[in-house]
Amino acid sequence: MTDATLFDAVDDGAAARRALIAGWLRSLGISLLGLAILGALWALGGWYIANTPGMRAFAQLAPLPTLERLWVMLQRGEVWAMSTPSLYRVGWGLALAIAIGVPMGILIGRLAWLRDLSNAPFQLLRMISPLSWMPIAVMAFATWDSAIIFLIAVAAVWPIMFATAAGVRRIDPAWLKVSRNLGANPVHQLVYVILPAITQDILTGIRLALGIAWVVLVPAEYLGVSSGLGYAINDARDSLDYARLGATVLVIGVIGYVLDMLCLLAIKRFSWLRSDT
Repeated sequence: MTDATLFDAVDDGAAARRALIAGWLRSLGISLLGLAILGALWALGGWYIANTPGMRAFAQLAPLPTLERLWVMLQRGEVWAMSTPSLYRVGWGLALAIAIGVPMGILIGRLAWLRDLSNAPFQLLRMISPLSWMPIAVMAFATWDSAIIFLIAVAAVWPIMFATAAGVRRIDPAWLKVSRNLGANPVHQLVYVILPAITQDILTGIRLALGIAWVVLVPAEYLGVSSGLGYAINDARDSLDYARLGATVLVIGVIGYVLDMLCLLAIKRFSWLRSDT
């Protein structure tokens, strides 16, 4: 390699790094602008509530009282205490949904007869609101925690299952044919061909399922339990502590956003697809 070629390679690498940093800064700037617009709308809504006679009781939902109360809750450890039970329930519910959804998705993606047989029942069950199962869950499980985990699993299993099945159906049949010609048995095909090929689809399904589970969690925790984010919202509403209610809603949003970002990072990390955008 000549000196000129070496210098060109160094310049290209530096240019690529500068472009990467510039793209990251641009994305960060746009995200901060979006949050600033959201904050401005929140402040405008708080101002309107405070200056409307029939709504002044809800003035504590404005940004300043909410953020002040959030700071107090962080100092007292209330945020961690209310978040831990909810994260525990979502974690177990999502784990159960993955344990059911991924194997079932692979089966219905690979077996046409099973896909045809299960399509109508699965679509029917998918359209039932997860909270509709609450009376059955209460009768079937001994504890409220178990009932909530069941409801979360019922809500989260469908996107995981269908995303997995769609990923399996997109696998190039030539890959499986080549693996069979090389002596791979069904287990080898599953481990070395199918699962690597559908990892991004599974993670995308998990990301969608996590969003659904996080939404279902709060109303599920309105009933019966004495801990968690949903219980904290219900308690703040009953005690007319609207600053605490607003702070809890903000905590729910921030935790949900962080969980979604972690899923997105996992998708990018384990994806074998590459994009120039």
